[in-house]
Amino acid sequence: MIRVVLPAHLRTLAALTGEVELDVAPPVTPSSVLDALEAANPVLQGTIRDRATGRRRPFVRFFAEGEDLSHEPMDAELPDAVVAGAEPFCIVGAMAGG
Repeated sequence: MIRVVLPAHLRTLAALTGEVELDVAPPVTPSSVLDALEAANPVLQGTIRDRATGRRRPFVRFFAEGEDLSHEPMDAELPDAVVAGAEPFCIVGAMAGG
């Protein structure tokens, strides 16, 4: 079971509370996690990654085990602790401004 932490605005959009738990078949990658998340919550399609290209949206970041995975390939396998459900896969809305 993969644990996913979403930013508050996406939890509100999808009417979710707390962490999301997903069954994801191996290999567990950011792309496969997002496929499962969007299949379970269609309203999230296009909010985290571009629908046409599948690329991460510019102001969205991915973290696991305290590491920023945002610039890793979308098909790179996630750390074992995330795959085992011991650590969450975190999706964060980046802050910008001046």
